[in-house]
Amino acid sequence: MLNNLLPFSSFEEAAQEVLVCLSKRIGFSLWLMTRVEGDDWIVLAAQDNGYGVTRGQVFNWSDSFCYHMAKGEGPRVAPRSAEVEVYAKAPIASQLVINAYVGVPICRADGTLFGTLCAIDPQPQSDTLGEELAIVEVMARIFATLLDGELRLQEEARVLERIKAEALIDELTGLYNRRGWNQLVEAEEQRCRRFGHSAGAVIVDLDDLKRVNDLEGHAAGDELLRAAAQALKEVARAADVVARLGGDEFGILAVEMAPPGIEDLVARIESALRDREINASAGWAVRDPRYGIGHAIEEADSRMYHFKKTKKD
Repeated sequence: MLNNLLPFSSFEEAAQEVLVCLSKRIGFSLWLMTRVEGDDWIVLAAQDNGYGVTRGQVFNWSDSFCYHMAKGEGPRVAPRSAEVEVYAKAPIASQLVINAYVGVPICRADGTLFGTLCAIDPQPQSDTLGEELAIVEVMARIFATLLDGELRLQEEARVLERIKAEALIDELTGLYNRRGWNQLVEAEEQRCRRFGHSAGAVIVDLDDLKRVNDLEGHAAGDELLRAAAQALKEVARAADVVARLGGDEFGILAVEMAPPGIEDLVARIESALRDREINASAGWAVRDPRYGIGHAIEEADSRMYHFKKTKKD
């Protein structure tokens, strides 16, 4: 008798059931829970009955009705959205048939915007739609409460992952080895998919290790590797993953970092290496929600080799 009242097994399941509930109560062809990350508007959960939108899809944030709603430029409830000028002019209105809208922001504990809870429909709705706003706002606050707890748990999970990965340390540099890197990257990718987090990858390759080994001996080469590792550890944040991927190649996984932060990180890496008179080539990329961290690492690696080749040429 009580089985249908047991706790949800995950945040994703809870979000999906809330959207199903709202769809049954209020109607609308599409209900979404979304994450805003820079210019990306990422679908974390969807209850779709006609638009063909699925979890994991990424739209342009500034194209959406929710963008204007969150800025206070448009109402949270629009039974006839085509009559609201800012919604009628929004780019998404030319991509989809939308004649009714309801949306509220989902905020973090510090008041910053996490995402939105929203719905659209191709048909205009009754003016009584405004009476349902209170329940949508309550659901958004419940989402915010769940998210706050979940994100704190994820921080604790990261710490535990690092502890478990201590057995996967490169003895020479004290950084994670390739196996540890792969494990921690996969764990972070799962978090990114679940919560829409951003992430970036930086690949660094030393330019002079072979020359140092040949001319000064392997002891000098080992010292060069240790010095490079120390420089990378000093500029990375505590949550980031720094690894020796093999030979003279290093990787940094920048957790929850958007493009401006990655560019600043690369600049600090290059400065730290120059201060130690270490010649290196670096490439970076930001995770695209459609492709994942693995693709960003490949892109960063490709950019690094392109930069190295350019320097040689």
